[in-house]
Amino acid sequence: MKTIYFQQFPYRELPEDFGRTYEGVVTTPYHLVRPEAMRAAFDDAMDELMHAARAGFDGLAVTEHSQSSYDMSPNPDLYAAALAHATEQEGLETAIYPVGRSLGKTREPLRVAEEQALLDYLSGGRLVSGFPVGLAYDANVNYGVPPIETRARYEENLELILRAWTAREPFIWNGRYSRHREVNIWPRPLQDPHPPVWITATGNPRTMEYILKAGFGFNYFGWYGTRLTGPRIFSRFHEISDRLGVPANPHRVGLTLVIAVARTDAEAERLYGPHAEYFFQRGISAIPMHRLMVPGSIAPPGLRALLADPGDLGLYDQMSNASYRQLVESGAIIAGSPDTVAEQLLSILREFGVGNLHAMLQFGSLPRELTKANIDLFAAEVLPRLRGLWDDGASPHHWWPERLGGQRAPAPVTGSPLAGTGSLTGDFK
Repeated sequence: MKTIYFQQFPYRELPEDFGRTYEGVVTTPYHLVRPEAMRAAFDDAMDELMHAARAGFDGLAVTEHSQSSYDMSPNPDLYAAALAHATEQEGLETAIYPVGRSLGKTREPLRVAEEQALLDYLSGGRLVSGFPVGLAYDANVNYGVPPIETRARYEENLELILRAWTAREPFIWNGRYSRHREVNIWPRPLQDPHPPVWITATGNPRTMEYILKAGFGFNYFGWYGTRLTGPRIFSRFHEISDRLGVPANPHRVGLTLVIAVARTDAEAERLYGPHAEYFFQRGISAIPMHRLMVPGSIAPPGLRALLADPGDLGLYDQMSNASYRQLVESGAIIAGSPDTVAEQLLSILREFGVGNLHAMLQFGSLPRELTKANIDLFAAEVLPRLRGLWDDGASPHHWWPERLGGQRAPAPVTGSPLAGTGSLTGDFK
């Protein structure tokens, strides 16, 4: 069982009437910003990440979102580089995990390949690479990628990155979206053949099939009510895995959860309630639906799955106005005493077959000292109870750096979208 500390970089001083006055957190007017509060947000986040590394977390995960006030992280590789160097200097054996280097929007995939290869060297082979497609408002609005191209561009970019990482001789690349007379990046990654690759997805069955065929790890964000969405999402993943003949392995599954730990359940509500409501009401759920679901940005299989589960859209709306208690009841946040939190987490992880927990212990307007207290109590009284889960030797962890105890990943299954040398766009539009 791996437990990763998950960090966003939120602006923590949006006004109380933000949701009534402004469209959302991806179009936040900059006149709301106090520069000293902006700098404090970045300083605090880096301090919290290093605090988590010293507390014994297995990994540090940072994300990417452009032009947004709920996560001011345009390139997670910047923060990952600082963390890689600092943790290596202190001898902290923790994975460095840019969980969200979105490839659906990038027009420079080789730059991504080079940046992350450098990260692998800076960390001494501790890099875990997360490559989501990316959100529509980011790829299609901010970066001007036509919605119909997003997924095809993503898959071509990912294939190019993996080939650039593993090729030992220069090669020509003639893709649909990028063409290179010679690809010969320096450096290649330290890990052989390359760092573990994870994809964060929302439940699109085509994406799940892609992940399983290619041999990647699957990560899901449980922000919209784990108890409500989890059974369907993870059942779908395991059904596709069975159909493809891919052995079940909890270590290839990750789940991101908002977690708040206090001495008692009542104290958790008092300490964390306002900050949890801020996170949903002035953060992740304050993205207008018309910016999340740009027409043409969802492939037909994903659209069919979404229409088959229309309650998802209602859940999103509910979370944008939910109270702390409603968030706890739905499983959008796991909160309470160490016993309450540990029992709920173990139940969720066992039920869904999850071997990698991404613990989001800073959320919304939560200040530095309270975040560090949350980290400390989780690390001291919850983390030890999770350690032994799935560590019976029956399921090797192929999606973790070998330096940190992972095992080299198996070859992709027959029919993998990454088996050839051409573009992926023909099979996975």
